[in-house]
Amino acid sequence: MFDSYVAIGDSFTEGVGDELPDGSVRGWADLVALGLAQAAAPEPVRYANLAIRGKKLGPIIDEQLDAAIALKPAVLSFNGGGNDILRPRMSVETVAGRFRDAIERIRAADIHVLMLSGANPSANLPLGGVFDGRGNELTAALRDVGEQPGVTFVDNFSDRGLRDIRYWSADKLHLNAAGHARVASNVLTALGVPVPPEWGVAEVAAEPPGPKARNTAAYYREYVLPWIGRRLTGRSSGDGRAAKRAELDPVELEAAG
Repeated sequence: MFDSYVAIGDSFTEGVGDELPDGSVRGWADLVALGLAQAAAPEPVRYANLAIRGKKLGPIIDEQLDAAIALKPAVLSFNGGGNDILRPRMSVETVAGRFRDAIERIRAADIHVLMLSGANPSANLPLGGVFDGRGNELTAALRDVGEQPGVTFVDNFSDRGLRDIRYWSADKLHLNAAGHARVASNVLTALGVPVPPEWGVAEVAAEPPGPKARNTAAYYREYVLPWIGRRLTGRSSGDGRAAKRAELDPVELEAAG
């Protein structure tokens, strides 16, 4: 059982889409930490989350990896590349190479690697076919890395049920609370840790699929055009943001639940 956990990545790992009443975000990594803590109780589990939305793979590695390794956790979750895939030009070979190097750095530090692929939003996005193709290429290029000793690979990109619109936020790019709970369930199951039944993951999965998404003019105005604007001006949704949980602190079971 892991007694300390650090997560690095982009909006997927930060938890965007799973907003709490106070405006903060929770997300699958917070839920994994909670699941680990519930399974380990009464022994404490410490958790940090250095992920920041909008980050491409390069900045995730350059700005978060060393700090995460320095915390010396028992397990470190690593995900990235989703924002690279969304760019007009992307080299799967280059992204996969940097990903491999990062995994090796974590393993060399004697830290168990929790390696994740992100969920696949292509069924609902404009130009989703491009995203789907690149995501499948990247996942295939890294699959052998997930088979190495000291690595647990959770392939959310290939979870076809997770593509259902019921798991996605209004922007159709970020998971909602149900989607994050399903990813957390995938992770805990891969680690051999019980999934808390109160999350309702099985109940949501058993419901009928949602209706096919329609991308209206209002959707493009509210979500697509602002995203294009940030790309054209070199801005990111993560500009000026700090990690939401920069230090390894004990998971508070009552507060997290």
